[in-house]
Amino acid sequence: MKIVILERGTIGPDVDVNVIGELGETVVYDNTEPEQVAERVKDAEIIVANKCPLNDQTLKDAPLVRFIEEFATGYDNIDLEYCRSRNIGVANVSDYSTPAVVQHTFALALYLLEHLPHYDQYVKQGDYAAQSRFTYFGVPFMELAGKTWGIVGMGHIGQGVAAVAKAFGCDVIWYSTSGAHAVEGYRQVDFATLLKESDFLSLHCPLNEKTHHLIDGAALEQMKPTAILINVARGKVVDNAALAKALQNGVIAAAGLDVVEAEPITADNPLNEIQDSNRLIITPHMAWASVEARNRVVTEAYKNIEAFLKGEKRNRVDE
Repeated sequence: MKIVILERGTIGPDVDVNVIGELGETVVYDNTEPEQVAERVKDAEIIVANKCPLNDQTLKDAPLVRFIEEFATGYDNIDLEYCRSRNIGVANVSDYSTPAVVQHTFALALYLLEHLPHYDQYVKQGDYAAQSRFTYFGVPFMELAGKTWGIVGMGHIGQGVAAVAKAFGCDVIWYSTSGAHAVEGYRQVDFATLLKESDFLSLHCPLNEKTHHLIDGAALEQMKPTAILINVARGKVVDNAALAKALQNGVIAAAGLDVVEAEPITADNPLNEIQDSNRLIITPHMAWASVEARNRVVTEAYKNIEAFLKGEKRNRVDE
């Protein structure tokens, strides 16, 4: 049994992946570019990947492949239809990063809500030391309590965010692009209502044809000028050019992003033009990456592969 790990670097050097080697001969690559995939998997039976494209072009010369394991929840890099035609099993790891992403959602929101960049610099540049009063609150900030928190995507992460928002005293509303059934305790609304009523709008949905550029210029125009947008889902759920324009023109107040349309961010992304961290914070797709979460994904990937080798089905997404 030959296992090829294509993107070991996505887990980080501080997390041990050697446990997977217990399941068979394992070849490990720290990173793999798309054009390198076909050569590296040509004699693999099991592939462990994260973002590498796995489709007819990269797998056609890999006749031995029987199983693909994602070091992630999302599997939009895999052509499932092609894998089904080849009888290649595919599994992912769900929920491993839920606590980390929920936590990061509020880290972004509170950073923007309380204008923390401004107040941090006020102290560090000496203005606080130079004043006579004990306090300074020159840039007004609001409370979460009493505000409306809107959510797109009420899966495990969305429900986790809803619970925390409710604990802060927010009224939680949500919208599903898939037509999911109601989640008890929270008001389900249509998309127009979500945009109109949300003081905070956080995105926790998968990327598909229904969610691609879900938040575009037209959607942003329907939001409150005081609204804060948080995207910890997929970068292409938000039209980056439209968002940059909306922030520059004061259509919404601020945005916190952990994902952008092309990753790593490209030099020509219009969001680069916004250097005011009181209006925009972008983190480098790390909301999922707590130490605990990265250890969980390795453990669960191991269990998925082990189950496959035993003839069992665990976390399969190819059915």
